[in-house]
Amino acid sequence: MKPIIQAEDLSKQYQIGAREEGYSTLRENIVGAVKAPLKRLRRGERSADELIWALKEVSFKVEPGEVVGIIGRNGAGKSTLLKILSRITKPTTGGVDLYGRVGSLLEVGTGFHPELTGRENIYLNGAILGMKRAEIERNFDDIVAFAEVEKFLDTPVKRFSSGMYVRLAFAVAAHLEPEVLIVDEVLAVGDANFQKKCLGKMGEVAKEGRTVLFVSHNMIAVKSLCGRAMLLEGGRLTHEGSVDEVVDVYLTAGTDMAKTGIIPDDAPRLGTREAKFRAVQLTDVAGRIVSQLYLGQPFRVELTFDVLKEISGAVFEVDIATLDGAPVTFTSSLDGGNPPVRLPKGRHTITLEIDVVLMPRQYTFLVALGHLDGTTIDWIERVLDFTVLRVAQSGDDSYRWTSVRGYVRPRARWHAPGLFPTALVTNAETIPEDVTVGGNGSGVY
Repeated sequence: MKPIIQAEDLSKQYQIGAREEGYSTLRENIVGAVKAPLKRLRRGERSADELIWALKEVSFKVEPGEVVGIIGRNGAGKSTLLKILSRITKPTTGGVDLYGRVGSLLEVGTGFHPELTGRENIYLNGAILGMKRAEIERNFDDIVAFAEVEKFLDTPVKRFSSGMYVRLAFAVAAHLEPEVLIVDEVLAVGDANFQKKCLGKMGEVAKEGRTVLFVSHNMIAVKSLCGRAMLLEGGRLTHEGSVDEVVDVYLTAGTDMAKTGIIPDDAPRLGTREAKFRAVQLTDVAGRIVSQLYLGQPFRVELTFDVLKEISGAVFEVDIATLDGAPVTFTSSLDGGNPPVRLPKGRHTITLEIDVVLMPRQYTFLVALGHLDGTTIDWIERVLDFTVLRVAQSGDDSYRWTSVRGYVRPRARWHAPGLFPTALVTNAETIPEDVTVGGNGSGVY
């Protein structure tokens, strides 16, 4: 059978600070040809340090009807690969043969004209995919029902919320019957019910024999949807095979950062870089660094960071997730009504006590620092892995079951007058008096 996608030695180089050159119009090509000599002169003055390879010599095949997960850490080249496959950007070297119509959802707003209404954008996207008006009208009602935007269908999409935008964009991409459906992590913008709905729709698309490429940091979703996976690291395709094998490689490999919590300068990160995290450490209440916790053991998280430019109102966030990407809990420095923090220049260390009892599993921390308006200053995922054991530090409080259910053990009191001499208390550790309990039940300091 002929592959529906075949990539050969695909590479993409970016020049830092340069404007991305996608597929151009005839007029742009003519103007570019006139300016080319000057461009070459300017490029000759730039150092090689300003050039980065987002992809390097990537080759693979995808058969019709396959559902392939593309995984890797931030900066691995996943989004660049999808933009090339979607014909949004051109490769520097190598090429791709792709047969059939492509429906893609890469980032909020992709393929939509903000001044047009939702109705008009449905027809516009269909036309871009090469569909006839009759085909679009046949799917129109299903698209609108899936997106749940009936009331706003004749409103310009620039007035849509990000959630509405993504719902409609996904509905269009999935229902207009492309031979290849490409979906990036943008689905994370939607709520949990919508994400579940999207995964179900992608499963239906796959059962119809169409091809799906799915990028996600949620390994549970990747495993449930995909039969095969590809792992990108540093712009190169390092592993390819069954989804279970590739996901296991991704989860168990870990970086030095995930093992030590020491954050190198070249760690994959997002943000304005006004400040940078330098280290994340897990400690017990006595301040000793640990990598394992007993069941129910109190713990602290130390964040060390450099502030390069004074920040008047900063917000910290620490997330805990499983290694396969399932979010467990998070805490923000705004919890409990706390104000944003002023950060002077220099190196600082803050300590966070989190009052939560985690079930026996492997976990990882994600850390973020941002402005009050939501602008990200520094954001790093899988910055430090740790394990919660099945046994308690003292007493009989161990996890007795074979399989672990859930992620967090709640405080609970079991009442049964006449059966229990007193109320049975589970997980009843008292909260220290000096702990400020945040709005989501996590201590914030």
